[in-house]
Amino acid sequence: MRAFATWLLALGLAAAPAMAGTGSGDKDSSTKPNDDTKSATTTTNSSDKPATPAAAPAAAPSSLESELQQLRELIEAQSKQLQEQNQQLRLQQQRMQIMETELSSSSSKGPNAGENTDSSMSAPQSRVIAMSNAVPIDTTMTGAGQGTEDAYQIHFKGITMTPTGFTAAETVWRGKATSSDVNTPFNSVPLPGTSASNISEFNASGRQSRIGMLFQGKLSNVTLGGYYEGDFLGVGSASNDNSSNSYVFRQRQFWGQAKFDNGFTVTGGQMWSLVTETGHGLDNRTEQTPLTIDPQYTVGFSWARQYGMRFSKGFWDNKLTVGLGIEEAQTTFTVHGNPTGTITSGQTTVLVPTSATCPVEPCTALVGGTTTTYTNFLLGQPGTSGGLYNPLANYSYNSAPDIIVKAALDALGGHYEVFGIVSQFRDRIFPCVVGVSVTTPCPIDGSTAPSAVGAFNDSRTGGGVGANARWSLLSKRVDLGIHFLGGSGIGRYGTGGLADGTIRPDGTIALLHNYQALGTIQFHPTPKLDIYLNAGGEYASRAAYLVGSKGEGYGSPLFNNSGCWTETAPTTTVPAGTTAAAGYIPGALSNCTGDTRNLLEGTIGFWYRFYKGPKGAIAVGMQGSYVVRNTWSGTGLATSPTGYGLSGQPTVSEPMWFTSFRYYLP
Repeated sequence: MRAFATWLLALGLAAAPAMAGTGSGDKDSSTKPNDDTKSATTTTNSSDKPATPAAAPAAAPSSLESELQQLRELIEAQSKQLQEQNQQLRLQQQRMQIMETELSSSSSKGPNAGENTDSSMSAPQSRVIAMSNAVPIDTTMTGAGQGTEDAYQIHFKGITMTPTGFTAAETVWRGKATSSDVNTPFNSVPLPGTSASNISEFNASGRQSRIGMLFQGKLSNVTLGGYYEGDFLGVGSASNDNSSNSYVFRQRQFWGQAKFDNGFTVTGGQMWSLVTETGHGLDNRTEQTPLTIDPQYTVGFSWARQYGMRFSKGFWDNKLTVGLGIEEAQTTFTVHGNPTGTITSGQTTVLVPTSATCPVEPCTALVGGTTTTYTNFLLGQPGTSGGLYNPLANYSYNSAPDIIVKAALDALGGHYEVFGIVSQFRDRIFPCVVGVSVTTPCPIDGSTAPSAVGAFNDSRTGGGVGANARWSLLSKRVDLGIHFLGGSGIGRYGTGGLADGTIRPDGTIALLHNYQALGTIQFHPTPKLDIYLNAGGEYASRAAYLVGSKGEGYGSPLFNNSGCWTETAPTTTVPAGTTAAAGYIPGALSNCTGDTRNLLEGTIGFWYRFYKGPKGAIAVGMQGSYVVRNTWSGTGLATSPTGYGLSGQPTVSEPMWFTSFRYYLP
């Protein structure tokens, strides 16, 4: 095209003088286009008077300039067209390079990877360009304009918005019913005697489908933005599986961030806890969640999604990152055998006949009335509707947020993290409830009935330390990861949902020793296939106390577990907080405490992507899991039922199988 334009320009310049010579009547100009000046001189000298045609040359420059201007405009238009074509060619070359990179990478974990990870919701580091005016965007907000241009972005008032998400069609089969969707309540795997332990369940769901949006804008020295993400694993009062299966949309993440060019970052909102392992530094949206279909992930994985204010700073070219998290606190506990006091009100005095205990008439006795049982501690209360908390859920009275500190190192061939948690626990104690009677009055005011006299607050400090490490081996075809968290009062940070603590006889909180560990290995034999194996466990210690001759606390060896193997008939007693009808109320086990000692799980699964490119990704996955729930020993049967644990120490196993079909946004 350039050669053609050059040839056209030369031809025009050559033809212009010839056209001018023709206008002057010079015959020789047609054969000597470069000698028009000489011809004009000869003509002028051949006569005493100028020839009449001599006036014509005045019009020639005007015609020549017009034609040259037209030629210039044509050349400029062709040059502009050439520039546009060159730009399109460069964009096409970038597309091809990106596609080649994606096809050659066997460990990609972007939103097209098919994994159930929150890092899968991050915009990938390289994405196919869909629009020539797309603005580069950095997925972890480490500096917009430094990465590859992104697809399907929306630009609004200087802000770049990138949609993320996937659709999900998923199923789960469990050998023992838990009345749960694809999300598994690991600490509720039914014990041997429950009816649900003798029947399987199959559930199908699209509720894990996810919607998200990344917002980002760049100033001179700071990147501002935020991220929103939600799914449909929330439950409303009208939610059911009968017809419309209309479950409510819930907030997973919603946070804002300011990331300065000097490596300092401030993030605030609802996000993954700083306890959760990340893939680079302490960056949000790089969380290394297990690849499981199960949205409760796998036993041994430590995490939370909650309010947080996170402050982090990178050093040594961001190879070392240190951070501080101030996060929402909450107390989970389990207690059995806690002593109580009673008050009977509304009694009436009546005459009773003569008896050995009433030798003289008239005799009277107190009858009727309502007996109320009190406990000697208070941790919180159900949510208040006016305060926009769930009235069917319990909330603890928290005295302070959880404090988490963490350091991450991206060097030495891997990613390494160490972190610590400090949590405050508090309850209110009522010393004049337990054991108060006519013969044993309250030592504070001498009252003979249980009361709130002398109530006071008591606090305990808990926490733990943890570490994560991850390596990519064999040209990123194999990823290895290990995780550990141990301490006191950290049970709620484990995916199994074990308790933080229990209650002593005097009403004070006793924190349980908790340990969580997980090992993962991921294979990426081809760009389309990921295979993963997980093995993890969680542990809650025993905290046993005596009240007289009876046990109290968590996991006491005096707890009666003799009924853990005996199935009971369905009842019509409606459980609190439900509207269950006859036929939907299984019988509760009697004489079965069954406090969990540990949870163990092994998982194997894969994701296969049929297509991954500029139009998104289509992926299928399957997962098989085997969960074992072991309990603390108590008093039990003389002989143990085969396959259900030792006498007085029931155990149960849960096989599960998941499938998933997903479409990911590009």
